[in-house]
Amino acid sequence: MFAKIARALFLSYMYSAHRIFKRQRLLLWLSILLAAGFFATTLSSYYVSKQAILNAIVAQELPLTSSNIYSEIQKDLVRPVLISSTMAHDTFLRDWVVGGERDVGDMVRYLQEIKTRYGAFSSFFVSERSANYYTGEGILKQVSPKASRDVWYYRVRAMSEPYEINVDPDLANRDALTIFVNYRVFDFDGRFLGATGVGLTVDAVRHLISNYQQRFQRTIYFVDARGKTVLFGNQSGRQETDLRATPGLRDIVDRVLREKSGSYQFRDSHGLHLLNVNYIPELKWYLFVEKGVDAALADIRQTLYVNLAVCLGITLLVLFLTHIALARYQQRIEDMAATDKLTGLLNRQAFSILIDKTFAEYRRDPRPISILLIDIDHFKSINDRFGHIGGDRILSQVAVSLQKGLRASDIAIRWGGEEFLVVLKGSTLEQGQHVAEQLRLKIEQAQFAVDAHPVSVTVSIGVSEYDGAESYEQAIGRADAGLYAAKHGGRNRVCLAPRV
Repeated sequence: MFAKIARALFLSYMYSAHRIFKRQRLLLWLSILLAAGFFATTLSSYYVSKQAILNAIVAQELPLTSSNIYSEIQKDLVRPVLISSTMAHDTFLRDWVVGGERDVGDMVRYLQEIKTRYGAFSSFFVSERSANYYTGEGILKQVSPKASRDVWYYRVRAMSEPYEINVDPDLANRDALTIFVNYRVFDFDGRFLGATGVGLTVDAVRHLISNYQQRFQRTIYFVDARGKTVLFGNQSGRQETDLRATPGLRDIVDRVLREKSGSYQFRDSHGLHLLNVNYIPELKWYLFVEKGVDAALADIRQTLYVNLAVCLGITLLVLFLTHIALARYQQRIEDMAATDKLTGLLNRQAFSILIDKTFAEYRRDPRPISILLIDIDHFKSINDRFGHIGGDRILSQVAVSLQKGLRASDIAIRWGGEEFLVVLKGSTLEQGQHVAEQLRLKIEQAQFAVDAHPVSVTVSIGVSEYDGAESYEQAIGRADAGLYAAKHGGRNRVCLAPRV
């Protein structure tokens, strides 16, 4: 308790404000130097890495990734075109039509097998001769040039190209929006027999594109020859809109459609974007693979934040350890300067500061102050019997006993040799005498020992009360006179100082 009081008071009264400020200034400069060094190194590394990554993306990564996606899409979306081409050139289908379409069940089983084998959403054949619309479930209807839902067939019949890709509701599947591959069928003499093909749902294709986007971390969408977005992923953020009305893209879309493939850059409200384009002739669509610069730098930016956090953590740790080291160093200085090493009580240097403060408080709020001067009786004989080491142990034990018998607000000092001084705040002479008598009795009844040898210890105590005008030396001198009287009166007793 008294050691803690000593450290606190020593910090308050023995260290001046400018020394504390110097320690804070040292920590401040250390933090600035560490932070500046760490942050400068981290940021310079970030900007160098950022430029290298952007160069690599534009020159290598984006074109390579776009080619990989192009290959994947060719495998997954061009497959229906190949299936439809196989159906259009299938000998069975052509022979069945040329033979008069006699057994409808044969065509139904054929279309059902195509649908099952290749996992298509739908499969169909429309006959030019009978106008029947065949599916895997049978004859759906007869097409007519007057029906708006059948316009697609007559468009296919009139076109010169072998097939088209069209997005329409599927009448055979509750009008689900479907991507149809409509392939023209001819007999062996080149006469038009009808149209066949398979269909994929738009949602399935969008889900497929979304998977590509998650895999490659790119925005993927398809654009037709008119510059309109026709297919996009579920989470691409794109809408079916004209690219010529899209900020950033509208400035380059004509050039992109003309060149059909290449790498481009454009800027919109979200920042700079990198774009790679490939034309897919089988689909007659353009594959747009887009990546924002922010997304491209997401990993390195995250690394920057992690590095900055690590630097901040190291800086705080170094400052914390430095603060702890300085605090412990200061604490040791305080202990050495303010406390007695043997007993742990305050020393006379700390006392001179505390007594001035106590008397200053008295002048603001006059409350009685008693002073006890305590001396161990026959201490020389203890030293003679057990040596100075044994005497030091008795001194330490007596100090502990004194501490336990005092209040937290009382001040206990090792005055010198075997003498102790106690200042009792708010205590009159009579109250001081009572406390002194309790301390004397406590020490007399205590069991002291040196190396398991019991030692009887008594003390003599002189008590004085500060009169409000004298110096503390005079007040202590009167307590010393009381102690002198106790010694000559037989020891192991409490005597009051003679009144002034």
